Amino acid sequence: MITQRLQYSELSPAPYKGMLSALNGLEKGSLDKTLIELVFMRVSQINGCAYCLEMHGKALREAGTSNTKIDTLSGWRVSHEFSSAERAALEWADAVTLIAATGAPDNAFETLKHHFSDAEISDLTFAISIMNAFNRLAVSMRQ
Repeated sequence: MITQRLQYSELSPAPYKGMLSALNGLEKGSLDKTLIELVFMRVSQINGCAYCLEMHGKALREAGTSNTKIDTLSGWRVSHEFSSAERAALEWADAVTLIAATGAPDNAFETLKHHFSDAEISDLTFAISIMNAFNRLAVSMRQ
C-alpha cells in the first residue's frame, strides 16, 4: 500500500487553491470538455499518475466516451478512435509534457493552428501545464 507523504493541499492551501482556480478557469474557455479530459488523461499516462488516471477515466466515461477510446489513448497515434483535432491536441500534450526531450516542436504547434483558434491553443497549453503540475504533486507526494 502506498502512503501519502504530505497533505500538500492542506500544507500549502494558497498555491493549491490557485491551481484549482486556474483549472476552473479552463471550464469557462471554448475548448470541448471531453477534449480537455482526454488531454488530462494522456498527460497523466505519460507522468504515471495513477490517481489522475482513475479520476479522468471516470470523468470520460461519465461524459459518454467509449471504453475503446479510453483504452486506446496510450496508443492514440495508431488508433482509429481519434479525430484529427484530437490527434493534434494529443501530439501537443505529448510534446509539452516531454518538453525537455521535444522542445515543443514547430510542426506540432503548426498542426494545432489547423484545428484551434489562438485562444484555444493557449487554453490547451494551460490545460497541459496545469495537469503536469497536478501530476507532479500527486506522484511526488504519493497521493
